[in-house]
Amino acid sequence: MGLVSWIIVGLIAGALARFFIPGKVPMKLWQTALLGMGGSVVAGFIFKRDTDYSDQGIIWSTIGAVIVLVVYRWFQRRQTA
Repeated sequence: MGLVSWIIVGLIAGALARFFIPGKVPMKLWQTALLGMGGSVVAGFIFKRDTDYSDQGIIWSTIGAVIVLVVYRWFQRRQTA
């Protein structure tokens, strides 16, 4: 996969993760793409051993992005408290 493909898949996965997590998450477009790409990395580490990761990349990337977003929001709440 090329860099452009990573950005597009990351943007889709990040947008889906933001859709599934309730509440407002103020992020710019490039931050959403980074969220999705980070989710892909997290999903690759977690799910690659157990499943055929390559067949359902966008699904696993979205799950990874949800995990990253939940951790991000958790740290964000701890900073403001």
